[in-house]
Parts: sequence; C-alpha cells; structure tokens
Amino acid sequence: MSHVIDKSTEINHPLEPLNEVEIELAVAVVKKEKNLNDQVRFVSVTLKEPSKDIVLNFKKGDSIQREAMLIILDNTNGKTYEAVVSLNDEKVRSWIYKPNVQPSIMLDEFVECEKVVKNDLSMQAAFRKRGIENLDLVMVDAWSAGNFGLEDEEGKRLVRALCWLKASPIDNGYARPISGLYAFVDLNKMKVVKIIDNGIVPLPTRDGNYTPDTVGKVRNDVKPLDIIQSEGPSFTINGHEIEWQKWKIRFGFNPREGLVLYTVSYFDKGSYRPILYRASLSEMVVPYGDPNEPINRNNAFDAGEYGIGMLANSLELGCDCLGEIRYFDAVMTDSKGNVVTIPNAICLHEEDYGILWKHTDWRTDHVEVRRSRRLVLSSISTVGNYDYGFFWYFYQDGSISFEVKLTGILHTRTLPPQAKSIYGNLLAPQLYGPNHQHFFNVRLDMMVDGPDNSIYEVNTVSGKKGSDNPFGNAFIAESCQLKTEAEAKRNVNVESSRFWKIVNPEKKNIVGTPVAYKLFPGEETVSYAQEDSSLLKRAGFIKHHLWVTPYDENEKYAAGDYPNQHAGGDGLPKWTASDRSIDNTDIVVWFTLGHHHVTRPEDWPVMPVSYIGFSLKPAGFFDQNPAIDVPPSKSHNHCMTHNH
Repeated sequence: MSHVIDKSTEINHPLEPLNEVEIELAVAVVKKEKNLNDQVRFVSVTLKEPSKDIVLNFKKGDSIQREAMLIILDNTNGKTYEAVVSLNDEKVRSWIYKPNVQPSIMLDEFVECEKVVKNDLSMQAAFRKRGIENLDLVMVDAWSAGNFGLEDEEGKRLVRALCWLKASPIDNGYARPISGLYAFVDLNKMKVVKIIDNGIVPLPTRDGNYTPDTVGKVRNDVKPLDIIQSEGPSFTINGHEIEWQKWKIRFGFNPREGLVLYTVSYFDKGSYRPILYRASLSEMVVPYGDPNEPINRNNAFDAGEYGIGMLANSLELGCDCLGEIRYFDAVMTDSKGNVVTIPNAICLHEEDYGILWKHTDWRTDHVEVRRSRRLVLSSISTVGNYDYGFFWYFYQDGSISFEVKLTGILHTRTLPPQAKSIYGNLLAPQLYGPNHQHFFNVRLDMMVDGPDNSIYEVNTVSGKKGSDNPFGNAFIAESCQLKTEAEAKRNVNVESSRFWKIVNPEKKNIVGTPVAYKLFPGEETVSYAQEDSSLLKRAGFIKHHLWVTPYDENEKYAAGDYPNQHAGGDGLPKWTASDRSIDNTDIVVWFTLGHHHVTRPEDWPVMPVSYIGFSLKPAGFFDQNPAIDVPPSKSHNHCMTHNH
C-alpha cells in the first residue's frame, strides 16, 4: 500500500524544501528585476538554507524568512550568475557574476544536444557512410568534456556526443555503439563544433534487450512476497520531518545532491540528542581505465556536472519499494524556469532486518529474541546508462548507514571482430565494457551530542610477546586524535582494522569516557590514475577516504561548486591546504566510497546490483544497548519471550 504526501504551501520549518509557489515566485522576481530574456537558462532553483543558529534555535510559531538560491546561465555570452531572492520581500537580495565557470549540464540540454547532432549535415553524412539512414534509431548521450588543457576548448560550454544505434524504437541501443565516430557540441550555441571520425567499425549483431517479452521464458516459480502492516507503519510525518523508533529526522531534496538529511537526533534520557546536522552526497566521479579515445576522457562528475536530484526517478510500489510506503515529490525547474515535479521521487518505509539481538540461556532454556527493523529513506537516479539507488538506513540500536546500489547498463564500445582489450572485457561478441570505478563522497556535518566535536583514528595492533602476553594472542585498539586537516587526510587500512570515532569531549557516558559515534568503512578502492592526470587534478577528493574540515557554510561540494570543465584544484584539496584546526570544534567529516568495477559478461545486458556504503555506530554514546527496550514480536508464530 502506498500513500503520496499532500502538497502544501504551508511552511512549518526553515529547512522545508521550496514548494511550487515559492519556485515560481523566485523565477518571476529574477526575470522581472533583471529583465531576463529567452536566452537565459535556470540551472537550479533551491532553498538557500538559513544559518545553523537560526535552525537550531527555531521554535514552532517563530517567523520564517525564506530565500531561494538560483544559478543562471546566459547562453548569449556564456556568463553564469548566482542570485539570492527574498521570498518574503519578493526582491533580489544579491546578484553575483561567477567568472570562468560552467554550471552543470541540464536535462533540456541533453535533449537538445541529441537533436543538434542528428540535424548536423556532416554527422548525417558520417551516419550514411555507415549505412545508417533512419536517424530516429540513433541514440546520443551528452558526456561531459572534462578539462584537458586544450586551448581550442577553453571558455566553451562543451559536451562530447557519443552515439549508439537501436535496431527498433524499443531496442536497447547500448548493444550497438557507433564506435569511431563522435562529436563535440557547444551547448551555448547549440551546434556541432568538431567531429571525430576514426573510421568504420562493424556493429555488433546481437540484441541486448531485457524486457519480459524479449528474454525468453521467465521463471514460473516465484511466489508472491507481500509486506503487510495491518496497523500501518510505525513512523509519523510532519512536512519533511519524520519520527520513528526514538529517531527524529528532517530531510530535503535538491537538484544537485538529491536526498539531504538534516538535524538527525535520537531520543534518550528524556531528550532528543543530536548526531548529525546535515548529511548528503557531496560529489561523485566515474573514471574509466581505458587510454583510448573517447573513453580516456570519461570522468563523469554525476552530481556536480549533471545533478543527481534532477535525474531522480518516479518510484513505483512493488518495484522500487515494497511494503507500507509513503512517497514524497521533488519540486524543481526545467532550464526555462518552469516548475517540474518528479512524483514519488523519495520513498519512505520500514523493513524487517532479521535478528536485532538474542540470547538463549542453555541452562534454563529461557530465550529472549528481538527482531530488528530499519527505517529506509531512498531515491534512485538514472544518469544516462547507469542507475544509482541512494539509501539512508536508521536502526533501532542508534546506528545509521548509507548505501549506494549500482545498477543499469554498462558504458559500451564496439570492437572489431575477434578483437579484445586489456582495459576491459567483452560482454558479448564485439561488445566491450571498459573497466572503471565509481567514487562517492558523502559530507557529514557532525553534531554528536552538540556542535563541538573531535575525531580520533583507531588502529588495532598486536601486543608484543612477553611476560604480560605469554601466548602472543593480545591485541590493542590504539586511539589517536587527528587535530588538524592535514592529519585527518586518511585512508582505509584493513591490516589495522582502521575506523574513526567522532567524539564530544565535553560529554561523558556511564563509564566516564566521551560520547562518540564510530565511522565504519565498507567496500573501498583507490584510484589508479597518475598523479598529474586530469582526474586527480579535478577530483582530488578521491586521494583519501577520510577528510575532516572545520565547518564553513560555503564548503559543500568535495570538488568545488562548479566542477564542470574546471581545470581542478578546487574543493577539499584547496580548503585543507591551510591545515585548520579540527580540535573540539564544529567539524565536517567527508568520506569517500570507492567501487572498483572490472567488467564481466554477467553485467550484460543489465547489471545485477552492486552495493557500497558505510555505517555510523554509537560508541559510548549510550549507557547500554539502546534497543534493549524493543518489545518481543507478536507474530503468527508466537515469537515471544518463552521457556521450554
């Protein structure tokens, strides 16, 4: 069963996302005051988040000042502007020109780019040379151009137009890459400015379709699996605030980051104790490991160059989410400033998660067991061929985890018959999937029991053999504080079982130690690019798994505000160069996740989901297991406290 949350113009909290009325007002105010013409594009219109002081001191009934942040691109001169609009006063508060930047590529530009390529006479001739007459079957993806120091690309708003051929209108075009041919498109002028034609490569002949009517006989032994909550879910919702199992979580959604968490807290000892002020996907990059063109320029910053929120799916019950679901819409704009609503962009539900805790007293046969459930807040975005699911999980024991689910279709190229590549693997005859990686950086504005926190690294070492360790079995978890930004540039180390603790040194628990949360890494990898590569200049955040900075409201994105075609050096490497103190202050933890994808035939035609994530677990934050008060289950199998 699903329920869509009613749209409302009532604003009950400073962090409520902009609604349709507010977005329309912001666009109208800027258009009027700045006399904008039809050559202007609205890259994004989002809530300008108020200061922490305002949010943390807000009380119900307080007046709320609402501001919108707009990024605007003028196609006539390529200039980018940032505007702040007071929605209360209906005035432009600030209008700032941002020189030498390229804002993210907009969905409208994707569509227009494909038309431009198909309408270009030289591209049409190149298609005909390959026997392609029906251009309706040509599929064009606008890939970011990156920055490789080439003079003829400087100052231009460029994408690389890579092409595939469908066998029919509903065919999976990625099965037939038109390799050897691609174009550069100037998005400001909306024209093809350069064509690369390295010769004809015969197309693969096999289909790569995956719909039920094309895969052959489907399994007939899959019985229904229904999730029934006869009394409804255990959470309550007030606008974009959720209360569930002692948790209180506020969330938002914007075109760049997608899902954003705010003011996450857990009820304990008579009050809600803060853990996180803000958490979101800060940036991601997908570098490829093939040195041959055009793959050697494939370094997609899917958040900063495209916008994870803008590309969000409308989720479907029984497919993307299962159970007693609550959906939330995402409201944003197209590039002309018209309101665009993505229905059901956010999914909220509960999941059974196996055993929470259990013990059997073998002497008395007395059994105590509790089942775990978790709250799931999720969204899914499609970036061209790839699909990414972003999931935040909250558990009854005070733990939080973040998980990315990677699926969709591999980026494909055609190889000549019988050819292979050492930089990837064949997915099907002549169809090549290059090896690549996915890096995600998550920004965690920590607030463990208060605004001032410190961070410690914990490494486990073997105890030296001696009189106090006669059997050589001892090991010790050594904790060391990281006091500056330079000290906090750290990487995962499996050999020392490394993790990190975010500590509030002013608050003590029942055993007299500072309250803390642990950051546990999951799957990880490292970059294999050369130090002077364009990738590491532009995506410096992937050099380390952990970064820590003192809070600055202007430092939100790990690769900087405008990574599209940026030469590099912005974001975390730039900010941390001053080596600021992170000792007992308002800190932000930045964690980079890395997924290493060596391709395989089983990834084709659609990849089974791969999972990558991390966990935040209480480490002395509570005085005992906070889930000890979860009641026994009341199921048809009578799974309750019992004696045999």
